[in-house]
Amino acid sequence: MATKRDSVWRSLDWTTIGLYLLLITVGWLSVCGASYDYGDREFWDFSTRAGKQLVWIVCSFGLAFVLLMLDDAVYDTFAFLIYIGLMALLVVTVFIAPETKGSRSWLILGPVSLQPAEFAKFATALALAKYMSVYSFTMRSWKHVLGVVALILLPMLLIVMQQETGSALVYLAFFLVLYREGMPGAVLYAGVCAVVYFVVGIRFDDVFIADTPTPTGTFVVLLIVLLSAAGMVWVYLHRITPVRNILVAVAATLAVGYVVSEYLVPFNLIWIEWGLCLLLTGYLLFLSLRERRIVYFLIGLYAVGSVAFLYSSGYFFNRVLEPHQQTRIEVVLGMKEDLTGAGYNVNQSKIAIGSGGLTGKGFLNGTQTKLKYVPEQDTDFIFCTVGEEQGFVGATVVLLLFLVFIIRLMVLAERQPTVFGRVYGYSVVSIFLFHLFINIGMVLGLTPVIGIPLPFFSYGGSSLW
Repeated sequence: MATKRDSVWRSLDWTTIGLYLLLITVGWLSVCGASYDYGDREFWDFSTRAGKQLVWIVCSFGLAFVLLMLDDAVYDTFAFLIYIGLMALLVVTVFIAPETKGSRSWLILGPVSLQPAEFAKFATALALAKYMSVYSFTMRSWKHVLGVVALILLPMLLIVMQQETGSALVYLAFFLVLYREGMPGAVLYAGVCAVVYFVVGIRFDDVFIADTPTPTGTFVVLLIVLLSAAGMVWVYLHRITPVRNILVAVAATLAVGYVVSEYLVPFNLIWIEWGLCLLLTGYLLFLSLRERRIVYFLIGLYAVGSVAFLYSSGYFFNRVLEPHQQTRIEVVLGMKEDLTGAGYNVNQSKIAIGSGGLTGKGFLNGTQTKLKYVPEQDTDFIFCTVGEEQGFVGATVVLLLFLVFIIRLMVLAERQPTVFGRVYGYSVVSIFLFHLFINIGMVLGLTPVIGIPLPFFSYGGSSLW
């Protein structure tokens, strides 16, 4: 055991541990500032938020020590068992967890409340690492890809059943790991396009082009689809003739259609784009059969799938999402201003951050947070405390610490001698990246409010562990 301990301490990356300790210390001070009441400085009182968070921090040190003492092979051997156990716990949570703020995601164990969805993240990371480290695994096999997708989607589905959509979305971060392990860049590009299609289609669908009855959102998305198809032909096949034919047909047809609709007979230009999409698909199918290149066919499938996604996303937004979820998205996209309702949290957060100025008001001197204007200010919106008390400088330093921490984790992941270690390392990086991007974006009003904590800063033991 002494030899094991000595080797563990020698192999530790003290740079990462130093960054972790620094982040967790600043995070605890932020919890102190966010939960502080004027005249009350009992930060060590375990009945306060700051005191409870300190307990979670100390417990996390103990948990880290136990995990370090375990042999590396334990994680590889029991990865699937841990995953199955956490999935079972998620199923149990759906039925026995009490309703808290509209969701059933917390298990009450005496004085302690735990959120299994947080622990299921590392279980999913272990399962992915185990599955992708087998000798025959390849991202070129549809069987293996479907297996990976199933491992990711299962916890997402169970967490959605708990009415905890924000936590479920975190699992999408694992697709970054698939890209590192050989997933085609086209898949990642398709994911980015899906986000663009949804945002542009929803945001500008009520805005019309000049004097025509053409919705700008749908028009722009369909134009992107047509141009993207031409770009893919060039990127993957380096054929200039098909690219030129597509671009000339699109430009000439839309130009003539716009002139007719603007000055002669007003009509929806979307009809022309539908026709162009049909012609594009037929043209690509013809080229695929003539040149015996399946890439043309796949690009045609991309175009058809993109159009289908555009119209299904509208149905999803209007028919599937709850009214409060629609309002949150509309507020973020600037379609609606609701400073007393869905936009209240974000508006107060912006005021708090803006009031901090360049250097901040100082520790425990933030007025917006002390007067409790910002809801959930010690959990999801804790970054506004950093901005108010430490100002632009302090907030920038915190973000730089996170950046260095994440880069260091990526370096460590690349250094792993096994596929298992590399995949698990990148899974951890992906989770941190997603949490950081969404939480900071949420506080600044750049992303919808979906209740994702800021690592090491937000109050709560489940997330910290």
